[in-house]
Amino acid sequence: MQQATETRELIRIEILGYRLRGTYHRPAEDSSASWTGRTSSGGTAILFFNSLALPRAATGDSAVYWAEAFARRGYPTFRFDLPGLGDSDGQTSTDLLEFINSGGFAPAAVGIAKELVDRAGYSGVVMVGHCAGAVTANYAAAAFKKCKGMILLDPYFHLPVAKRPETREMLSDWARRSVVGRPLSNLFDRLKHLRLFLRGSALPGNANTKLLSKWKEVSAAGLPILVFKAPGIKAQGTKPRVGEFDYLEYVTKLAGRKSDLVMKSIETADHSFANRAGREAVREAAEGWLACHFLPADSAAHAKADSLPGKANKRSGSTKTRVAPPNPDCALEGR
Repeated sequence: MQQATETRELIRIEILGYRLRGTYHRPAEDSSASWTGRTSSGGTAILFFNSLALPRAATGDSAVYWAEAFARRGYPTFRFDLPGLGDSDGQTSTDLLEFINSGGFAPAAVGIAKELVDRAGYSGVVMVGHCAGAVTANYAAAAFKKCKGMILLDPYFHLPVAKRPETREMLSDWARRSVVGRPLSNLFDRLKHLRLFLRGSALPGNANTKLLSKWKEVSAAGLPILVFKAPGIKAQGTKPRVGEFDYLEYVTKLAGRKSDLVMKSIETADHSFANRAGREAVREAAEGWLACHFLPADSAAHAKADSLPGKANKRSGSTKTRVAPPNPDCALEGR
């Protein structure tokens, strides 16, 4: 089997006794044969995690699309299968969702990030996760000091609840379709709004309080975070129904004034963001956000050299380290 192409390399690392497999998307400026023998130093790497049980390519190869785009921008990008998922060794938990929601994949995720930093010399990583993968990224970011930022797609902050009884589902369908039931349904919605108002800022019973505490830890500390939401189609836990608790509004307030949080709605996307318009919109916004906050690996190497004592910046004549130009969209789309 071919292990490498001009732009990609299949890699394998040992983490927590598991053999984990991933794909390295090589930046165009890096002509080295291996991710551990790259020609540039420093800079920020991008690291993708699985969404629930999906393989590292994600729905419709959307993660591949984004990883290739980021690599073309000069960011070394990695997609890894966590233990028991995709091509990686290990066994998944009998209740995978509960395992993820409790932070079960965080040690492996941190191990991967640490391996990239230690063996390849990156200054840090930006963690990327979609849905359940965003949960893993959040836990890992709180546990890894060299996490430089997060890109989260339709993250959720609640725990799953038991499915409504069949009779309740039937009553709900009847209320939507019946002439008599429609006014009753509207009254019920108003009562739910009133209940939320009376409850104030109190969290509902399905809140993932452990995850929310990790979110507050990293967001309030000023970690750059880009959150994508797809309002076009109901995504579990992200677009509240009438009278339901709005978790995204809550976590925005929880992050506080000193946070570096950007919320971006992609009206043309569904929950997977894998449709053509959705994935292109994510790519464009993410590229602008990355340019606003992080230097590509090759630029970081030049910046480090330019900042040495007595070493002037060739472009500006200054001895200060060069930084990426700010992107106006970052400020406009913030909280």
